Amino acid sequence: MKKQKILVLAFAFFVTSWTHAQEVKHWSLEQCINYAFENNLNIKLSDLSRQNIDAQLQQSKLSMIPSLNFNLFNSWRWGRSIDPTTNRFANQSINSNGLNGSTSVILFNGNRQVNTIRQGKKELEASHYDMEKSKNDIALQVVGGYLNVIFAREQFENANNQLNTTRTQVEQTQKLVDAGSLPITNLLDLTAQEAGNEVDVINAENEIELALLQLKQLLQIPASELFDVVKPEFDPEEYGMVPYPVDEVYQQALGTQPEIRSANLKIESADYGIKLAKGAHIPALSMNGQFFTNYSSIQNRERIVADDAGGTPTDIPPSPIGQVNNDPNFMVYSFPRTIYTMPDYPIGTQWLDNRSWSLGLNISIPVFNGYITKTNVQRAEIMKESVTIEAENTRNVLRQTIERAYNDAEAAVKIFDAATKQVEALQESFRATERSFNLGAKSFVDYQVASSNLFRAKSDLTRAKFDYIFKLKILDFYLGNPLTL
Repeated sequence: MKKQKILVLAFAFFVTSWTHAQEVKHWSLEQCINYAFENNLNIKLSDLSRQNIDAQLQQSKLSMIPSLNFNLFNSWRWGRSIDPTTNRFANQSINSNGLNGSTSVILFNGNRQVNTIRQGKKELEASHYDMEKSKNDIALQVVGGYLNVIFAREQFENANNQLNTTRTQVEQTQKLVDAGSLPITNLLDLTAQEAGNEVDVINAENEIELALLQLKQLLQIPASELFDVVKPEFDPEEYGMVPYPVDEVYQQALGTQPEIRSANLKIESADYGIKLAKGAHIPALSMNGQFFTNYSSIQNRERIVADDAGGTPTDIPPSPIGQVNNDPNFMVYSFPRTIYTMPDYPIGTQWLDNRSWSLGLNISIPVFNGYITKTNVQRAEIMKESVTIEAENTRNVLRQTIERAYNDAEAAVKIFDAATKQVEALQESFRATERSFNLGAKSFVDYQVASSNLFRAKSDLTRAKFDYIFKLKILDFYLGNPLTL
């Protein structure tokens, strides 16, 4: 029975381990960033805004093509009404229908259509850079979240190493106490420290879960989904301070950062907006054409047609048409003739016979329109001034951000170097204190202080390392390099 339970537990452990290995996602930083680009809602909104501007631009281009519209109608009228085919009054029911079409094209309107297209191109290009700015913001957040997970894992390793060191010391002290070389209080103090180290490990585990949860939320992955990150190998030697002064970093960023390009394009778009508004002062010339035909049920009856229309011939004999000098003996008769008739006048034939076309030119001269054009020009000029100020503010924000990042990176380099030296010194100090404690030459308080100082220094070094890496990657990003670890 016991053997069966062991087999069941072993099988359950195997299945659980296999399932966990199959379902847990281990993503690199590049995978996290690409996933965020594809699924982040702010980026999707930016892309929809870009698509909307693109659709408006396409509409502006298509507006230069002549318009073409057709209208098909049918109506029934009773009582006294006008026959649409003859424009005569008729006092009977009429069924009429017809087809009309129209076309128009703007020949010249002060280059307003051309400037609208040019302005739309600038706005579309600016929207592309706006979306790139959204991606950059998300990428920086993902890098920060990703490094937080790695940082939490290294802090867990530090706490776990500290716990293992304390456990080893407990085992050694247990032997010395059993041999009578050390008092029992040393063992009790170490046991208490071991419990405290276990709490540190639990807190470090919770920090890992919290960092993973924050990264999941940033990537918009459900908290219940199994997810983990790939831990990259960090070599501090590969992360050196950028070899450029802060002003040069800023100048390079002016040429690479999308928010700067977007701001400049919006100024160019505002220039076209002014030209577009001023174009309303210029007369506009357009051409239009129309086509029309119709049918009336009143005309759908027997009718006389031309000789070559294929109608039925009917001979008409001579008939008196008058007298010579009012003398009944000298009657005047018409010539005999043949007429051709059709039994009806169907829709198709009426539509062919009633066709008409028209073509016209129209010139619109603006004289006075309540100062609307002048107001629109003023608004366009104000818009340009506004986007110019926004562009200057964007450059100032970028400069200030880079200056802070540069200052932070310089400080992070110094802190990392100092933390490295501190850990090296405290490691030697802890070794000496540990040897003295084992020999009874140092008290537990001395040992605990040395151990706590070393653990704190290692934690500070881990924090300094990741802060150092993150600050340098930000500067590298502003130089136009991709965000990679």
